[in-house]
Amino acid sequence: MVLYAVEDIEDALAATRAFLWPIDRSRWLRLALVVFFVGGTGANVNTVQFNMPFDQGTPPGGAPPIQDIGPRIWFLVAAIVAVALLVGLAFLLVGSIMEFVLVESLRTETVAIRQSWRDRWRQGLRLFGFRALVGLVVLSLVAGLLALVLVPVLTGTGGPAGLPAGGASVAALVLVLPVVVLISILAGLVGEFTTVFVVPIMVLEDCPVLGGWARLWRSIKANPWQYVAYAVVAFVLTLVGGLVVTIAVAIAAVLLLIPFGILGAIGFVLFTAVPSVGLAVLALVGLAFGLSVVVAAAFVQVPVVTYLRYYALFVLGDVDDELDLVPERRATVRADEA
Repeated sequence: MVLYAVEDIEDALAATRAFLWPIDRSRWLRLALVVFFVGGTGANVNTVQFNMPFDQGTPPGGAPPIQDIGPRIWFLVAAIVAVALLVGLAFLLVGSIMEFVLVESLRTETVAIRQSWRDRWRQGLRLFGFRALVGLVVLSLVAGLLALVLVPVLTGTGGPAGLPAGGASVAALVLVLPVVVLISILAGLVGEFTTVFVVPIMVLEDCPVLGGWARLWRSIKANPWQYVAYAVVAFVLTLVGGLVVTIAVAIAAVLLLIPFGILGAIGFVLFTAVPSVGLAVLALVGLAFGLSVVVAAAFVQVPVVTYLRYYALFVLGDVDDELDLVPERRATVRADEA
């Protein structure tokens, strides 16, 4: 059996090269903007990290007193959390719409952000709602499982058969951790397949998220091993792409440190003479350096994200020719190879 996940690795590279080279500054600028909101290197695998507090006894002299926190501090903390949450949701919303902009760009080989936004923003809203719902479900499941471990420790009730709290937490962790890992893997697969397969199906058939998943599920049932192979190969390609992006961004950051380091030294000299002016200069230099690194990271990710999305589109079209969004580019690439 031919595994398209293996066969399409080089074809996707040829398609990416044809789309991005020779370099068109306008195209790269617009793609960098899209990639900035889409984020990552293609695979959005959810991971769960947590630290498990064990019963270590009460320190000598009793527990330290907790300082009284006034209502103003609590209000400030709540305001910061609310603003961060709103910014995160706004970013997720724009990113969901940009997923369709990216697919349309690869499909038409023209990066028309405003046109694609006007045509696809409603589907982007549906994708945003689906992602938010899946995230909420996963968060609730993980929180509920972790509560089974944390509650005995926090309440000091211990565990079954009179186990101490620490022993109960260890026993519960052994049982809960594999389930948390499994939920994370399943959530990652749902997120990945939604992004790289369901979104293109929504573009092709102009359907909602669940309609796209229903169409994809029929293809998965007919060709399960093709999609299993894709999940494995795409995971490896994403790791390689992430490593390349990390190294390139690190090199760019080091190069940017040279001019910004000089500016920072000037700001430090000004700070010793006029603290207020020097502090303002240092703040501006730091902000400009951070923004420059973000911009560099977006540009570096353009070819990696483009390649991974082309790869997914090639696999999808080979597995199910009715879902081929890039037939002309596929034919051109394979004609050149022949």
